[in-house]
Amino acid sequence: MIQPQLSLRTAWRGLSALCLLVVLAGCSWFSGDDDEINAPAELVEFESSVPVERIWRTSIGASADRVPVNITPVYSAGKIYVADRKGRISVIDADSGQLEHQIKSRLRISAGPSVAGNLLMVGTLDGEVFVFDLDNDEVLWRSPVSSEVLAKPVLHDGFVIVRCIDGRIFGFDARTGVREWLYDRGVPLLSLRGNSDPLVRGGVMYIGYDGGEVVALRVSDGSILWEQVVSTRDGKTDLERLADIDGDMAVIANDLYVASSRGRLASLAVDSGRILWVKDAGSASGISVARTLLALSDRQSQVWLVDRVNSTTLWKQDKLLNRDVTRPAFYLNYTVVGDEQGYLHFLDTQSGEFVARVKVDGDGLRAAPLAVGTTLYVLSESGTLNAYRAGAAI
Repeated sequence: MIQPQLSLRTAWRGLSALCLLVVLAGCSWFSGDDDEINAPAELVEFESSVPVERIWRTSIGASADRVPVNITPVYSAGKIYVADRKGRISVIDADSGQLEHQIKSRLRISAGPSVAGNLLMVGTLDGEVFVFDLDNDEVLWRSPVSSEVLAKPVLHDGFVIVRCIDGRIFGFDARTGVREWLYDRGVPLLSLRGNSDPLVRGGVMYIGYDGGEVVALRVSDGSILWEQVVSTRDGKTDLERLADIDGDMAVIANDLYVASSRGRLASLAVDSGRILWVKDAGSASGISVARTLLALSDRQSQVWLVDRVNSTTLWKQDKLLNRDVTRPAFYLNYTVVGDEQGYLHFLDTQSGEFVARVKVDGDGLRAAPLAVGTTLYVLSESGTLNAYRAGAAI
């Protein structure tokens, strides 16, 4: 039986009344006047104060075709690795944008790639995990899992950790592919389509679930250390009861930061799961942290900057309403988001004011920008990887 899941864009732009026809048919939404109410905000005019320059652009092939899958670029040792839905994994020189080579796997990649040392990992819509040896681009091992994989596989302490859409977590020996343990947990019948990546630190993995819970598991054997409810599934309608934790979490020192799609942002103690603070500011795309700052884009596409120590709101930018903006990225002195119409917006991190805007392309941006040093990498829906520099970095 297939579990129906809603895309984020469909869920927040549909009516509050959800029509669940049959399980195999999935979910149908009908929109009317809400389309006008939730139309993307017109871009405000402003005088750009920061120059932005595209230093290279490289085509990597077909993108995710608007299917909500976790295909995002990753940086490792001077190279950018990025996949597409046709199974091509591109290896690109981060400085020049030169395509060095492609792994043509023909897999239906739905999550990844992840890179650790000479290993590259991807998950597929067909419920498999593949681990490649980057020394020869050959498959080191592959293994079936219980359902499709929408979270990036993670390597930690000799284990490849794979999360499936049905809630199960698998721990594989990184070299042999032998399954060492399995953590089995159910998920709600109805949820947004997506999963947060496993977050691992110091032999512990933190998993955000669709019921609004965070679970801490021991990497060595998959045993549970603690569980904490961040957002409860209550409300009058199915839409109001969605409490998924589908976006990036973060650990800084002894604190874990997590946001739910329903509008809850929380700081938890990593050793016990004890809630340190809670704030009414949620996100389905997750959070970004830098020093004492925490940034997120909420479901209305308002961009928030929060003091992660005491949860104080430093600013909130509401001029991008309903533009389906990405998770923010901290880049130099700026907080940067992309939107569904292909614009990249640069906000002053201190004030939250717009300082620059560029059009990447017309097909939209969904993956959060990737900041590495003085370069910002942006993957478009059309399948191009773009590198930008701004301000003094030009």
